[in-house]
Amino acid sequence: MNFAQTLQTLPSVAHLAALRVLDADGQVLATIENKPGQAGSLAVYHALAQRHGGKITPAAAAEGLALYAEHTADAHAHPGKHPNIDRLIAWAQGSVAYAVEPVAA
Repeated sequence: MNFAQTLQTLPSVAHLAALRVLDADGQVLATIENKPGQAGSLAVYHALAQRHGGKITPAAAAEGLALYAEHTADAHAHPGKHPNIDRLIAWAQGSVAYAVEPVAA
């Protein structure tokens, strides 16, 4: 399945304005907004958080890389082009879990 097909299988994010990804101290590491260019990432991170107890764990990050499909290979080939994927690449190799905080629309 490619990324566009995968997105159709993920839970709706229509009720969200954004997601905040937090470190262990509750500091915002990233905000993914429900807007063009970020809505796909919002859907991926939202689905991962739902499946993994509200957190992006290393296992969730690895799962996210599979969800991003063809974009993951592009992120590996062009570091910095896909920051939301780059983050998952790093986290999949780590041991830390990051909390995800929804922001209602």
